Amino acid sequence: MNEYDSERILYYLKEKGYKTVLSPEESNIIIINTCAVREKANNRLFGHLGKLKNLKESRNDLIICVGGCTAQSMGEEIQKRCPFVDIVFGTHNISELPSLIDQKLASKGSICSIKNDGFDYELDKANRVNKYSALVPIIIGCNNFCSYCIVPYVRGREKSLAPDPIIENIEKLVSDGILEVTLLGQNVNSYGKDLCTGVDFPKLLEKISDIKGLERIRFMTSHPKDYSKRLIQVIKDRDNIVNHIHLPLQSGSNRVLKLMNRKYSREDYMDIVENVKSSIKDYSITTDIIVGFPGEEKKDFDDTMDIIKRVRCDRAFTFIYSPREGTSAAGMADPVPLKKKKEWFNELLKVQNNISFEKNKEHLGKVVKVLVEGFSPKDDSMLEGRMENNIIVNFKGKKGSIGRIVSIKIEKAMSFYLSGKIIN
Repeated sequence: MNEYDSERILYYLKEKGYKTVLSPEESNIIIINTCAVREKANNRLFGHLGKLKNLKESRNDLIICVGGCTAQSMGEEIQKRCPFVDIVFGTHNISELPSLIDQKLASKGSICSIKNDGFDYELDKANRVNKYSALVPIIIGCNNFCSYCIVPYVRGREKSLAPDPIIENIEKLVSDGILEVTLLGQNVNSYGKDLCTGVDFPKLLEKISDIKGLERIRFMTSHPKDYSKRLIQVIKDRDNIVNHIHLPLQSGSNRVLKLMNRKYSREDYMDIVENVKSSIKDYSITTDIIVGFPGEEKKDFDDTMDIIKRVRCDRAFTFIYSPREGTSAAGMADPVPLKKKKEWFNELLKVQNNISFEKNKEHLGKVVKVLVEGFSPKDDSMLEGRMENNIIVNFKGKKGSIGRIVSIKIEKAMSFYLSGKIIN
């Protein structure tokens, strides 16, 4: 969602005549779009701002802006800690950024514009960075209030976009050459509950799947409490809906899941997984896991490890718990030392990396379809793309393949990627 918001920022500024440049030194305006999910993101923000302070002191005409989720939750503190920041704007008023810049140009004072609510998403107003794959929000905000999560406070309550504009926007994207869309939401499975259209998420997926020329449909993120059998059936029945299921677990312990306010049990989670396994051919499951939640004990961690070994996810995005001010978990007793949490984290990582490697080896010798995204950031002599199951594949090829779906024979497997050769 933050990537899409950055595309919106680009759109509104380019409409005003601004253009992008290659370095901060060339800029008249520097905009940092922030995330607030973990403490590390906040630390990175202030690290970036520290580096920009000297540049600002040497150039009075430079305007520094901070937006996004951290700005929404820490607007005044950002200005207090970094008084050289000119504009702070929240998640609900991105479309107002050009007028805020105009205000700054007309005055000498700093500006902090944080709305507690608002909805300014217009799907045709985004500067698409990618010419063959597009991000498309369908629902904004979250009503779940997981005890560790700041998102409902910085993104607001769930608001679904009407289905017809979503369909029309994707049809336009496809006519412009887009092959793949990723439907976005803090909880896409809740789509439509706040509308009176009769279109829920499975129905919306069917409508989008009917768009001619659309090769791949992805979506994120799903909440297990809302993952229905009908959704699984739609994925099974439609060839252009990818078989990659991102299903955040967070913890395998029922006790911890209750403390997290996740509203499902480990048994519920396994029921979904078994349904996916029995229904969808060549499925791929990825997940999110938090290690060291306040009050978590060794037996709780062992429950998580048990689920990891039983589900055998293709990948798991793992994090050590990070307290977010304003959430209920931030006030919970947390007796487990960080050293112990890191030991658990490394144990989980080792097991999951081995599983990922074993799962990737299953593709050796197979010919797979890959959407080519560009040159590999680690080796500019190689192209990089993604399989339908979201696994990265590296291979030698020509620039003309970028933005196309090509056939690759897999020759090498690692824990986090595959490599192979292009098949004409």
